Amino acid sequence: MSGYDTSDLEVLSGLEPVRRRPAMFTDTQNPNHLAREVIDNAVDEALAGHARHLTVELCADNRIAITDDGRGMPVAIHDDYGISGVELILTRLHAGGKFSSANYRYAGGLHGVGVSVVNALAQNLTVDVWRDEAHYRMDFADGEKQGELRMIETVRRRQTGTRITFVPDARYFDDPTFAIAPLKALLRAKAVLCPDLTVRFVSEATEDDITWHFAGGISGYLTEALEHTETVLDHVVSDHFESDTLELDFAVNWLDADAASLGDSIAESYVNLIPTPAGGTHVNGLRTGLTEAVREFCAFQDLLPRGIQLAADDVWSGATYVLSLKMSDPQFAGQTKERLASRAVSQVVASTVKDAFSLWLNRHVDAGRILVEQCIQRARVRARKAKKVKRKKATSGPALPGKLTDCVTDDPARSELFIVEGDSAGGSAKQARDRDTQAVMPLRGKILNAWELDAAETLKSREIHDVSVALGMDPGNPRLDDLRYHKICILADADSDGLHIATLLCALFVRHFRPLVEAGHVFVAMPPLFRIDAGRDVHYALDDSEREALEARLERDKPGRKVTVTRFKGLGEMSALQLRETTMAPDTRRLVQLTLEPDSDAAQASTDMLDKLLAKKRARDRRAWLESNGARAEIET
Repeated sequence: MSGYDTSDLEVLSGLEPVRRRPAMFTDTQNPNHLAREVIDNAVDEALAGHARHLTVELCADNRIAITDDGRGMPVAIHDDYGISGVELILTRLHAGGKFSSANYRYAGGLHGVGVSVVNALAQNLTVDVWRDEAHYRMDFADGEKQGELRMIETVRRRQTGTRITFVPDARYFDDPTFAIAPLKALLRAKAVLCPDLTVRFVSEATEDDITWHFAGGISGYLTEALEHTETVLDHVVSDHFESDTLELDFAVNWLDADAASLGDSIAESYVNLIPTPAGGTHVNGLRTGLTEAVREFCAFQDLLPRGIQLAADDVWSGATYVLSLKMSDPQFAGQTKERLASRAVSQVVASTVKDAFSLWLNRHVDAGRILVEQCIQRARVRARKAKKVKRKKATSGPALPGKLTDCVTDDPARSELFIVEGDSAGGSAKQARDRDTQAVMPLRGKILNAWELDAAETLKSREIHDVSVALGMDPGNPRLDDLRYHKICILADADSDGLHIATLLCALFVRHFRPLVEAGHVFVAMPPLFRIDAGRDVHYALDDSEREALEARLERDKPGRKVTVTRFKGLGEMSALQLRETTMAPDTRRLVQLTLEPDSDAAQASTDMLDKLLAKKRARDRRAWLESNGARAEIET
């Protein structure tokens, strides 16, 4: 253990973690995400009813100024920290007023790191605040204050707001200049989603001076965007739903075949006015709700021909939509907030959309029939393609493994195989699965470490042989023509033993079924380790850190509420309903795709690490690595 002791340990404080690892906190391709963090805070003021105007000014020297007429940042000295609210917000990570719903019912800035990240990665930053009949200013450079907060002048009592002006530091970005087109698209979307907000964009470089204000909301926006595009329905279908915990607005139409082929589709989703380009559980809910409504309409009207079943893709294909969700405390997958991860939302959105769209279809039967005919046509095309690549049955090759519970569909593109740890978990998975598209094959214990074996030798293992037969592909075979499932999901317990099994399976696929990995067919399912019951609300946590964050949030929202935490000993301990909701249902599960680094050096480094951890001949290297990294291990008790 020479060369590594406590003197080597570092604790990063202040904004140093951001400067050391900027990609953890923002998109380092260009500084647009920094501007978005400030814009989101301004829009949060508008959502709370305190701001009606937002102005973004981009100067020729790449300086950007973002101004709102909200309440203004707090300027008084904080009782606990002894510094002004402005300095606290801009210099401390996880400092903000949005961790509870007292000031903001819905907010996009949730983590208390957004504007402090902007300060950390800015060459210089100036904040102006108007509140309490005064104009205040504070300056920063490289994240450090250049003086105390000072009053500039007195102003009218009703003059309130905040302006943040900064220049991004070129050292942290591939391209330090702002991308104007995406920035304008973002600002227009904010105006669309917040009808009471007037948004202005001024750019010296492009001589733009544009003002957006959309009183018609997302329905008018989508109608205008599709004005010169051929659509299946004559009018956009839209609806608004509001409850104590969320607001949902959606507008949807379908492009005809020619327009869809030209790529004219609009697919925009937002959570608290923040764009979610990677979708998430709210988009999954929209897809499910539309599909269920169309299926129900087909059943009522007896429209489906014999032998035709509508899949979600048959309905979703060609859909063009705008979806806006406002909710308290959304859970995003990462600081950049590109995908919503709140599981409970999916079911609420699906139910709401299904009810609204079912009502519309039954009020517009002729239009509904036209839409259904398009869906049926896509189902027929899919069925014809499936016949050409029909999944091999037991009669056309080796007998399928006895433990494999196959799915109904013959279409490999729609078929999923869950390779499950143990018979007990396999039983729960079989009950939780979608019989039409999901197959389940349980394994017995830890699979053989096949890292150093030849392809032929691996088949001597019964478990690997069964996996090979189920896939329709031999180890080392580069061809995917007979692949029976286009999504292979490794499903193991969330504890250390399960992670070990998942690692051995990942190594098997990387070494002996590499074409599967290269084609993006292999995934690792992420089952929860904990269930958290808070009154009638049920939450799930992937690991200890997620559990601790969830418990802290529940305590913050309702102090003193009884919270019960249950640790799952394994997948077999979960009910079929829990396993379906958390791990197998496409709308709410978490899957991590097994990928190979595109860079050859990075790919080689990954292969070397697997070799170091799994090769018998490298026991000495493995021991040295464990001695150097052993302090990072968390011991389970």
